[in-house]
Amino acid sequence: MGLAKTEIFTDLQNEIAVIAKAFGHPARVAILQHLFKMDTCVCGDLVNEIGLAQPTISQHLKELKLLGLIKGNVEGTSVCYCIDGENWTKMKAIIMQFLDQDISKTDCC
Repeated sequence: MGLAKTEIFTDLQNEIAVIAKAFGHPARVAILQHLFKMDTCVCGDLVNEIGLAQPTISQHLKELKLLGLIKGNVEGTSVCYCIDGENWTKMKAIIMQFLDQDISKTDCC
């Protein structure tokens, strides 16, 4: 398999791609929506809420945590997750700046 060659792109381009990866699977979107809806740390009820197997949920949680969009705390034998507010705000600003670009030419093709 070839290399991603991420070093040839700007830091901002790489950051936007990483953020886009978080939304690249509907399970991660559903997890984020549930965490926002609950507005508190969620411990273990994601399997019932999302409808996927525990190992699958765990993989998506791990990915979201690596991307910095959620954080988790160990409470007894379970891990409780919530949105990382600081990183979420930063991510929103980056995405909004990217999406706020306008097309200057209307007669391109």
